[in-house]
Amino acid sequence: MPRRFIKRRRHKVGLPPGSLVPVEVPTADRVTMTVMDYDQARFEELEIQTVEECLPFRDSPTVTWLNVTGLHDMELIASLGEEFGLHPLVMEDLVNTEQRPKLEDFQDYLFIVIKMITFSEERREVEDEQLSLILGPRFVISFQERPGDIFDAVRNRIRSGKGRIRTMGPDYLAYALVDAAVDHYFVVLEGLGEWIELLEEEVVDEPGPETMSEIHRLKREMLLLRKATWPMREVVSSLGREGASLVSAPVRVYVRDVYDHTIQVLDTGETLRDIVSGLLDTYLSSVSNRMNEIMKVLTIMASIFIPLTFIAGVYGMNFQHMPELAEPWAYPACLGLMALVGGGLVLYFRRKGWM
Repeated sequence: MPRRFIKRRRHKVGLPPGSLVPVEVPTADRVTMTVMDYDQARFEELEIQTVEECLPFRDSPTVTWLNVTGLHDMELIASLGEEFGLHPLVMEDLVNTEQRPKLEDFQDYLFIVIKMITFSEERREVEDEQLSLILGPRFVISFQERPGDIFDAVRNRIRSGKGRIRTMGPDYLAYALVDAAVDHYFVVLEGLGEWIELLEEEVVDEPGPETMSEIHRLKREMLLLRKATWPMREVVSSLGREGASLVSAPVRVYVRDVYDHTIQVLDTGETLRDIVSGLLDTYLSSVSNRMNEIMKVLTIMASIFIPLTFIAGVYGMNFQHMPELAEPWAYPACLGLMALVGGGLVLYFRRKGWM
């Protein structure tokens, strides 16, 4: 069954702004929280169970990354938002996972919503997940729907101290997370590109009804990708502008590089969408050509047998006085005439290039 692009939100109708409505189907067994606290000299990583355990890191001079996995525990989410001073509308957007990618500046913190996109080669399906980031003066809080993400490389850089991430502030950490998400879009585009190449070969060689179904399914996946990536240009642009608070000038240089990558993703995505649209036209043309070939063969066969049918019809009439019927050579002569006419037509069609 195809996925819905417009989710049902009837359960939110009439509720006051800032109401926390849990997701209909939890995507994680339980809500987990992990903390990575670091500076240039030290590093600490631990998993915590309660909001109170992360409070000592809130005002520490080090950089703290709090990652929350699972959005169905409304009490925990509400408590976390209260302790970190998050606006009720921000809390509502955190648990509403159908948000459009965006960036909002609340002076004390930045609220960033982006989409993590992955591609399943087995199911040939684009999977999206909302990632919400809270960028504060000394911390970054990330909220994701389900276990597993694309940030292992960022974590390894923090653990090993490689690069400049341990020497920079939380704004650089937020940049690194956004950059990892955007870079992974290229992986998704590669998977879609390989799928398109397979369909191109199938359309040219042997298209069938299942080919049309695959093309339509691919178009839906491309629409989902476009829905997730198109607003990213505005988000990254806002993050790199001078007016964005909590993002230092040195980090804005890196953000502009992410903006370039975002434009490349959009250009590549639009190119692939054009190719998919061309695939549909090619499929229809290929099916039409195959039908024309079949009709051509049938027409040639009918053209050959029309004079033969005429001869058989003439000598199949029940008149008494037909001179040829009484001759002993009449039957083989009639067959010979029919063979001569049929062979002559075949040679004529070959010389014309119709066969």
